[in-house]
Amino acid sequence: MRGTEHAENPEPLPSLSASSGPVFVACDMGTTLIKAAVIDLSGTILSIHAVDSVLIMPSAGVVEQDLLEIEASARTAIREAVAQSGRAADIAGVSFSSQMSGIGSVDADFAPAAPFDSWLDSRGSRDITEMAVHKNEVTRISGCPPSYSHGTKIRWMKRERPEEYARTVAFQVPGPFVAARAAGLPASEAFIDKTNLCFSNLSDTKNGVWSAHLCELFGVDIAKLPRIVDPLDVIGHVSAATAADTGIPEGTPIAAGGGDQLVACLGAGITQPGLASDSAGTASLLAFCLDTWAPDDLQHTLVTSQAIGSDNFIAFSFINGGGLGLEWLRKELVDPSLDSATAFGRLQERAMDIRPGSDGLLWLPHFQGGVLPPMPYRRSGWVGLMAGHTVAHLYRAILEGIALQYASWVAPVTEKTGEMLHEVRAMGGGSKSDLWLQIKADVLGIPFRRMADAECALLGNSLIAATATGHIDDLAAAAAALHSIGESIKPDPERHTFYRELSAIFDQLTVSVDPVFARLQEMASRSPASSRG
Repeated sequence: MRGTEHAENPEPLPSLSASSGPVFVACDMGTTLIKAAVIDLSGTILSIHAVDSVLIMPSAGVVEQDLLEIEASARTAIREAVAQSGRAADIAGVSFSSQMSGIGSVDADFAPAAPFDSWLDSRGSRDITEMAVHKNEVTRISGCPPSYSHGTKIRWMKRERPEEYARTVAFQVPGPFVAARAAGLPASEAFIDKTNLCFSNLSDTKNGVWSAHLCELFGVDIAKLPRIVDPLDVIGHVSAATAADTGIPEGTPIAAGGGDQLVACLGAGITQPGLASDSAGTASLLAFCLDTWAPDDLQHTLVTSQAIGSDNFIAFSFINGGGLGLEWLRKELVDPSLDSATAFGRLQERAMDIRPGSDGLLWLPHFQGGVLPPMPYRRSGWVGLMAGHTVAHLYRAILEGIALQYASWVAPVTEKTGEMLHEVRAMGGGSKSDLWLQIKADVLGIPFRRMADAECALLGNSLIAATATGHIDDLAAAAAALHSIGESIKPDPERHTFYRELSAIFDQLTVSVDPVFARLQEMASRSPASSRG
């Protein structure tokens, strides 16, 4: 099934299409939305097109996707963006980024060997628990504790779907899958780039190689893992079939690209220590630039990856389905007939009149289980709900709950590196909310600045394609100069003091309810049939 299309620029832009010089095709494959754009060297987006991607959720805890549907949607988005731009003849390079934590697999014909196991899927809870026995070692080597990640999902497949595991020639994330097939590569040349290694639990991420030790420890066949490349490597060239399908000229170089969050950090100019990015979409993610390898092997709240095009590293943490909590609220408790912009606009207006702390209401934000630290039994919920609370209180509490979770991630970075954050750059759909950015600034005590252009993953891809093809020499400088940044949203000292106290309560609540959530998950697994039989 093909997703819904969104023509953001339905007509070509004549003034831009008449320009000269190289342009680049950027494609970002998110969890629920795939976007493609044509972008020039100045960072001007000449055209953009988006297509919805389909999540398959047949039962609780099961979330899959179809790699072929993702590929078809990506090609549709690219084809429309190229046509709208009027600049097909000037395309000098292509780069792809995609969601990072889920994993798919391909057979000898480079066709999917199994459904793509989404990062939102929670069937690997047993494997997380078993691998967590070695969580300190896994985190030190791979940069990521066992979580809803490649290693746990691969072990689940090997145990629960042995025929699919046997057919697998290489495990794949969506970006490399689409890029390799666009170049007509054989399955033997399947690849993964270095930024996506951090979610494998099977790599020596600092050095950019597979860890034979971790593969042996967890019973994963290292031969089924793809070759590792740099995001700036040219992995091939657009095939004749891809050219016919997308409008990109045959022979155009294809850069390896990277994980969506790392590419977005590049596009946001997060290239110096002390800078951070906030990406509020399906997941809520906070990322920090570091100048040293400092995996969080004590609290296991952070994932650490190589940065793109430098010796720096990016550490980040995310809430599994943070944005899904807001969407659930809209559909189930507000009015599903209202579009998101209208519904959330009305909620924000009402929530702005509610005092910090939502009048004693807290939201635990782990809507799809706890990822970092890996506690799959964690759940969401409002605590402190009373008759006087309204749906606007519920909404504000969700915004605050995600911000309070962010605050718990900042401490490990400071403790490990001694590096103080001085600015957070906001991107993603959540960055459009003035209220949410102010709440985050107040909670963290750090200024937030909205990116003038929120399409940071697309901009990052254009930088990768331009650098890979020799059109950019200094990637960090190009990223820093790419676009302007909005006004600084500064924390209010009085509210920050209040939120610091509330953060302590939030942290205490999170820990205290963990045993309850663990028991609830266990009981749910053996619940009797419903009253309908």
